[in-house]
Amino acid sequence: MSLRRIAAFCLLSLGSLTAAAQMGELAKGPAVGTVATPAEALDSQLSVFEGEMMSAVKAMPADKFDFAPSQAIFVPGQKTEFATVRTFAQQATHVAEANYFFYNIVSGLKPDVDPRGILKLTKKGDVVAALAGSFAFAHKAIATLTPTNAFEVIKSPEPGFQTRATLATFGVAHCFDHYGQMVEYLRMNGIVPPASAK
Repeated sequence: MSLRRIAAFCLLSLGSLTAAAQMGELAKGPAVGTVATPAEALDSQLSVFEGEMMSAVKAMPADKFDFAPSQAIFVPGQKTEFATVRTFAQQATHVAEANYFFYNIVSGLKPDVDPRGILKLTKKGDVVAALAGSFAFAHKAIATLTPTNAFEVIKSPEPGFQTRATLATFGVAHCFDHYGQMVEYLRMNGIVPPASAK
C-alpha cells in the first residue's frame, strides 16, 4: 500500500471516529452548561426508567406473572405478613394505571383507555402492552411542559403543593418504587433483572 493511501485511510478513519464520537455525545443529551427545557429534562428521566421497567416486565416468564412473595419463601419460624402484597402483574398494572393518573393531572390530556380496566389485566402480553401505552401517554404529557407552565401550582391529591414539574417527577419516583419491588420478585424466581445484567 502506498504512503498516500495509508495517509488517506488514516484521515478517513479519524474523521469517522470523530463523527461517531459526536453522534454519541448528541445521543446523551444537551451539552454540559446548556439549559435544557423542562420537557427535555423530565422526558430523559422517564425514558431511563421506562427502559429498566419494560425490560424487567418482559424478563418475567408469563407463568410467573401471578407470583407474589409468601411465607413459604422464608425460613421456618420467621413470621411475616403478605396478605395484601401485589402479584408481579399487579405491580406492573399499578404502575401503568398510576402513569395515566399522574400524567393526566400534569398535562390535562385525557387517556385513550380506561385506566381502571388496566388493574384487572393478568396475562403477560396484555400487561406489557398496557404498561407501554402508559409510558407513551406519559411522554406526551411531559411534552406539554414549558418553562412558563412547568412550575405552575396545580390541584393534586398528592401531599404538599404540587407543580406540573414536581408531579411529573413524582410520577417517575413512584415508578422506581415499584420497580425496586419487582426486581426482588425477579430475583426470588432466579431471574437477574436485565438492568443488573449489563
